[in-house]
Amino acid sequence: MKVFHCDHCGNLLFFENSVCLGCERRVAFLPDLGLVASLDPDPAEADVWRSPLPQAEGVRYRLCFNYRVEAVCNWTVRADEGALCRSCRLTRVIPDLSVAGHQQAWYRLETAKRRLVYTLLAAQLPIASREEDSARGLAFEFLADGPDGTRALTGHANGVITINVAEADDAEREKRRTSLGEPYRTLLGHMRHESGHYYWDRLIQQEGETEGFRAVFGDERADYRAALAAYYESGAPADWQDRHVSAYATAHPWEDWAETWAHYLHILDTLEMAAHCGLQLRPRRRDEPTLPAAPPVPSHYRGPFERVIDNWLPVAYLLNNLNRGLGQADAYPFVLSAPVVAKLRFVHDVVQRAGTPGR
Repeated sequence: MKVFHCDHCGNLLFFENSVCLGCERRVAFLPDLGLVASLDPDPAEADVWRSPLPQAEGVRYRLCFNYRVEAVCNWTVRADEGALCRSCRLTRVIPDLSVAGHQQAWYRLETAKRRLVYTLLAAQLPIASREEDSARGLAFEFLADGPDGTRALTGHANGVITINVAEADDAEREKRRTSLGEPYRTLLGHMRHESGHYYWDRLIQQEGETEGFRAVFGDERADYRAALAAYYESGAPADWQDRHVSAYATAHPWEDWAETWAHYLHILDTLEMAAHCGLQLRPRRRDEPTLPAAPPVPSHYRGPFERVIDNWLPVAYLLNNLNRGLGQADAYPFVLSAPVVAKLRFVHDVVQRAGTPGR
């Protein structure tokens, strides 16, 4: 994620802003440019906007329908591309808005999904809706538990990512995190994890990468249902941190991949923000983690894996220590053992290949 500034007054903007708090101009994210920018009404056509940015000269935008009407989005779409932005068109089922709290839950779900989509676009990964690619496209369904007790299970199947609406409730999500003994559970984490299952199908299975995958993560042909049942009955092995990024990653090679994929996206997004903030670490002791220069922008999407991991370890060290100073739990409560780093490298290489233009 980047640091954005209003191109009209220079005030700091955040990724979710729809109004500049400095000059009160309308702002929006322009997916084609990867920027949050101010917008001016087009005097020649109603509901059409133009950006004063030089690189947007001549481009006509409309506000995403979910921005203009539902107030759950802040993205634009080019005026000739339809009603929904690149993120919102991926959602094919929304919560029942007649239920109290579901409008706010929908907003939170879409906000997390837009951060996921931002990273996928920046990494040049293939991403299309089911309408655009009926065979390999991606779709999201935001479902709630039924009044009859039926559960809406968060998961992925055949290109469809389902997220239980209850995960958008902070108290409920924390309750589930505690009951499952997880150190970390966020909406964005769910989005990234489930996208890992989608991209396993897209980039591993469909691209003939299964043999390389098995050499690093294990044989995914092991019975998935039986593996999950065994995990929930017995838990992870005592030494799981020696080989896996999380306890849940031990359940099955598919879950190991999805957990590792999610962590890779965590790292990409956080490093980009550290780069844009100009973060450097120059401790007084030479034996403490250092970051002598801010990470390059945005070379962690395209470049050697060593640069990614060498920048990440000191950033994670700083994040955790800052959180402890605020009386909070570690922001990144995970240990990256050598086998986990090898798995992250495999994900990095897959992302590099998938981001090749024309693939």
